[in-house]
Amino acid sequence: MSGHSSAPVRAWLGLGGNIGDPAAAMAAALRALDADPDIQLVAVSSLYRTPPWGMADQPDFLNAVAAVDTKLSARQLLNLCLDIEKSLKRVRQERWGPRLIDLDILVFGDQRLDEDGLQVPHPRMLERAFVLLPLAEIAAEMELAGRNVAGWADEVDAAGIERLEGGSNWWRD
Repeated sequence: MSGHSSAPVRAWLGLGGNIGDPAAAMAAALRALDADPDIQLVAVSSLYRTPPWGMADQPDFLNAVAAVDTKLSARQLLNLCLDIEKSLKRVRQERWGPRLIDLDILVFGDQRLDEDGLQVPHPRMLERAFVLLPLAEIAAEMELAGRNVAGWADEVDAAGIERLEGGSNWWRD
């Protein structure tokens, strides 16, 4: 059994980075995802400039969220995301530290998973404005933990977060 589902599942991915050229790295990641035969890119948020979180002594981040329809399992999608990070020269050194690229599965259909290295929905996404603001841009009415994303986004501390010009086509060649 391949782990492919017969019907596509809508998954929501968080993207970010703060060293090198994070916009170019995120664009390359989105193009790699879109090129996979088991993934269809459905929506991409604008880019958001975000103050560093966790470790404050580092450059600002760029963040975005994308929706994909996929026939991959959550684990296969995670492995693909990790492979894309590696192909873009991501090196995992310190938690919340600087990074070229970060791809996270935020939501995978209606599945709840708590496996080694894979928790879906993402366990801290409802606390993070850098996830909720771009997610609200493309999925305001999606329900998470009993409320819609727009409601969560309205209540999170969004100080210092700036939506950049360019809309949702920033990642295209």
